Amino acid sequence: MTTAIWFILLGSLLLVVGFTASYIKTVPATSAIVYLVFGFVVGPMGFGLFHFNPLEESALLELLTEIAVLISLYCAGVKMPVPVNFSRWRTPLRLAVVSMTLTVGLVALFGYYWLSLPLGAAVLLGAVVAPTDPVLATEVQTRHADDPDRLRFALTCEAGMNDGSAFPFVMLGLGLLGLHDLGDSGWRWLAMDVVWASGAGIGIGILAGCGVGWAVHTTRKTFTHTEFLENFLGLGLIAFAYGFSLLVGAWGFLAVFSAAVALRHTELKQVGLTQRYSCAASEEASEKSESYPIVHIHQSSLAFNEHLEKLAEIVLVLLIGGSLFWDSWSWRAVGFAAFVFFIARPVSVHLGLLGSKAPMRLRNMASWFGVRGIGSLYYLMYAIQHGLPEKIALELIHLTLAVVALSILVHGVSAKPAIARFWRSRKMD
Repeated sequence: MTTAIWFILLGSLLLVVGFTASYIKTVPATSAIVYLVFGFVVGPMGFGLFHFNPLEESALLELLTEIAVLISLYCAGVKMPVPVNFSRWRTPLRLAVVSMTLTVGLVALFGYYWLSLPLGAAVLLGAVVAPTDPVLATEVQTRHADDPDRLRFALTCEAGMNDGSAFPFVMLGLGLLGLHDLGDSGWRWLAMDVVWASGAGIGIGILAGCGVGWAVHTTRKTFTHTEFLENFLGLGLIAFAYGFSLLVGAWGFLAVFSAAVALRHTELKQVGLTQRYSCAASEEASEKSESYPIVHIHQSSLAFNEHLEKLAEIVLVLLIGGSLFWDSWSWRAVGFAAFVFFIARPVSVHLGLLGSKAPMRLRNMASWFGVRGIGSLYYLMYAIQHGLPEKIALELIHLTLAVVALSILVHGVSAKPAIARFWRSRKMD
């Protein structure tokens, strides 16, 4: 396909997005469904104007999905409530660690016994589809930093954390396939890929976020007329935390999410503000701003990064639609997606939250809205770039694309009605 056709297709999609934005808000559908259907129409399932081959373009797709996830993790992190305390973060922590681990195990068992995949490929498949997605879960994400909804907070925080906590299982799957050194009895995997990489990633993120927040506040107090390009500071924080994590073998996704949370925490702490979930916080901020200037990098950079996130979502979902053929919807792939949505996710969520104080209504909603998306594609492309055999790669691409596409459709259609019903039931209590 020529460059001209590519520009025409992308321009047409952007025009469709622009003209239908207000209409999408009134119907039980998400904008991602529009991008996906557009990809269906112009791709192999429709007019055949283009076909994107994930296997041949795995390096490009890895880079695009990596950038999209990083930006999305930053956007999610700067909307997290502060100060961070265990009582509030207990539920998403359980979801991101316990429930995700259970999902990997359930999918691995299904892949090994039902899909007849090698053990390493089954574990890798579990790691690919286990993390929920911070890019495509717009309707069930925290809307802003003062959003009081516990469900949206739990799902957003879970997506921010499990995009990093899934990495050890990706490496375990690659190790079982002989593509990564696990060490004797898995000691190296446990020490380096689980303990060190996770802990170091979180530590690097916290130090980077606190450092940038402190530097901005100190500079602004010392030089009262100093101006910052907040958007570049936000992108710089993402790149620095991620790059330094890669340098020392830490999980960069955890670093970026932690850096964003730490940045918001530091900025509010520096000016003596606390999370209020009401207009009181903004009123207090106005009073504080009269005494000395306040720069909230996390706030001013959020809108810019959300636009980048939306652009990445448009391009990537279009590519997903253009990767699918009619025979991509095999019973094998659709059955696997049904297992993930209706068995693996609900079982892992309810077991992961067993004994917690989370209301049953929240558990039921969280068990349904495990949106799979761009993060899953990134992990799969990462594995392909690290030597995944072609036969296994094609099988996992087939299964993963079906799960992601069906998640966009099924979760997208059900999101608005389910959230509205959830809020109505809360008001009736």
